[in-house]
Amino acid sequence: MTTASEALFARALRVSPGGVHSPVRAFKSVGGTPHFMHGGSGAFLEDVDGQRYLDFCLAFGPLILGHADPRVRDAAVEAVRRGWSLGTADPYSLELAELITARIPWVESIRFVNSGTEALMSALRLARGATGRAKVLKFDGCYHGHADSFLIRSGSGLAGQAVADSAGLAPSALAETIVAPLDDIPALEAAFSAHGSELAAVVIEPIPANYGLLPQTREFFGALAALAKRYGALLIFDEVITGFRVAFGGYAALSGIRPDLVTYGKIIGGGFPVGAYGGTRELMALVAPSGPVYQAGTLSANPVAMCAGLATLKVLDAGGAYETLETLGARLEHGLAKLPGVLCQRAGSMFWICVSPEARRTAPIRKLPGIPVDAASGYKRVFHRLLERRIYLAPSAYEIGFLSLAHTREHVDTLIDAVAAALEG
Repeated sequence: MTTASEALFARALRVSPGGVHSPVRAFKSVGGTPHFMHGGSGAFLEDVDGQRYLDFCLAFGPLILGHADPRVRDAAVEAVRRGWSLGTADPYSLELAELITARIPWVESIRFVNSGTEALMSALRLARGATGRAKVLKFDGCYHGHADSFLIRSGSGLAGQAVADSAGLAPSALAETIVAPLDDIPALEAAFSAHGSELAAVVIEPIPANYGLLPQTREFFGALAALAKRYGALLIFDEVITGFRVAFGGYAALSGIRPDLVTYGKIIGGGFPVGAYGGTRELMALVAPSGPVYQAGTLSANPVAMCAGLATLKVLDAGGAYETLETLGARLEHGLAKLPGVLCQRAGSMFWICVSPEARRTAPIRKLPGIPVDAASGYKRVFHRLLERRIYLAPSAYEIGFLSLAHTREHVDTLIDAVAAALEG
């Protein structure tokens, strides 16, 4: 019998590329038909066939309070009642900006945009405007949105010839992007030695979380920060995922490393479309209308997103949230550690399940070559067995999972037990 999801997917294939509006929502890497969801509540999603799923994808990260949290819902509904798009200066983005700049010392000034991609595009343009240089150094396996300069990864070895991850990229974008491997200080030093005087910026996910979860060492970040300063390149932390997720101040707060520019997204909109970039008042003064670096957006600082984000951050700022999430994360990590053939790498409420007999032999995995070649096939099997048990994870072996304040210890134990059963089945 054809399910409602299968019927909807057949229709979607006729009107949208691959039947989806973002590749990460497709089931291409795991096989099967995407499940069409019509709503969510707390830790659960519900599909169009009326089935409820315990959700550990959480819209890929922004729902740190869970689905349809009443505090966020009420703030968004009230914003809609007042008027959902104003196109003017407004008090809601001001209040959110004041909260962030008051609590995060390295963000003295902030500009809201509509997505993480837009935030990274804008931060790079600002870095180029501030330094008068054109090139950017990024790292193999780090994703910074779909702008041309960032859809590039390295070939084998050091920052050799860049290879595009997408058709349609201008050759100039390839020429302006240098790619270095993660967790390799000698390669990092060589990249700066060869290109340092040309670099406007070096950009990194401080906890790479788009190709598995690949935590980096403090030594690597110390070397990166020192080299960027020595060569006059701005250090950009892409905290679209980690910002307000691993701590209120993101990885920068945990590490003590102060980036020149930081980008945010996801959580600061409470689940609505949002992005932001910020830094010192001096740097941000270069952005129009104060300065010569142009960036604009009709829907930037949309009042619904601003109010939803403000409601979310107030909950997180009230205290106790990160301790609760850490307790849940540790419980999950320790439970999965007892299972053979599974590696769980975790940072706070973010986790990555790598399914392979080889996974633990190279743990912790910090860069792409350490990921077992059979990780995708192992995950595919577990993913579908969990889906049968009404547990939803991201449909890719390389996307990470998330916990929320709506999850409980019982929910975590359910996931652990389901993974154990999937491995045995």
